[in-house]
Amino acid sequence: MRILLVEDDAVLREVIARSLTDAGHRVDPVGTLHEAGHLWRVQPFDAVLLDLNLPQHARPDSPLGNGLQLLREARARGDRTPVLVLTARNRTEERITGLDSGADDYLGKPFDLAEVEARLRALVRRAIGSDDLARLGALQLDRRARRFSVADAPLDLPAREFEVLWELMSPPGHAVSKRQLSDKLSGFDEALGDNALEAFISRLRKKLAGSGASIRTLRGIGYLLEPEN
Repeated sequence: MRILLVEDDAVLREVIARSLTDAGHRVDPVGTLHEAGHLWRVQPFDAVLLDLNLPQHARPDSPLGNGLQLLREARARGDRTPVLVLTARNRTEERITGLDSGADDYLGKPFDLAEVEARLRALVRRAIGSDDLARLGALQLDRRARRFSVADAPLDLPAREFEVLWELMSPPGHAVSKRQLSDKLSGFDEALGDNALEAFISRLRKKLAGSGASIRTLRGIGYLLEPEN
C-alpha cells in the first residue's frame, strides 16, 4: 500500500513511518496541514493516516484549518481514500464528529503499531472489496503476509514488480491504467516513465508463465490480469 501519514509530532511520525515501511508499505510522512493538503491532492494513496491535532501552517491565510477540515475538504471534492484518524481526543462526541466528517475508522492515542497496520489493511480491503487471499490460476496473493506464491511455492519479486502485481491483483480481473500504476510507483519528485513500466510488465509476464495467470495490454487503457489461455 501507499500511505499518506499526517502527524505533526516528528518522533511519532518517524516511528509510525518506520513501522509501516518495515511492514512493506510505501509511506509519505508529512507534518503540516499545508504539506498534507497539497500532497493529498496531487498523489493517489491507498490509505491516509491522519492526526486531527495539527497546528496551522505558518501561512496565516491557510484555508485548511485543522485535521478535521482537511478531511472534510477531501470528501467534498469526492476523494474516497480510506482514512484512519489518529487522535488523543477520546471523547465519544469527538469520535462521532470525525466519523461524520468522513473518517473510516478511529484510533485513540496511545496505540499499538501492529493495530495501526492491521486497521489500514482492513480499510483498504473494504474499499476494494477484496479478502486477504486473492487467487487466479495457481497464483495467490496473501495480503496479510504480503507474499505471492505460485502453486504454493514463493514467488520472490523486486519491490516495484511486487507493487505492479499487487495492483493487478486488487482484485484480479479489473483494468489498471498506466497512470495509476505510474503514480503508485513514483516518488513525489519523480515520475515512472512508460518505458520503465513496460519493462516491469515484461519481466512479470515471464515470471508468471505457467501460473495460469497472464497480463493483457489494453490499448489506450492499461493492463488486465486474467486467466491464462
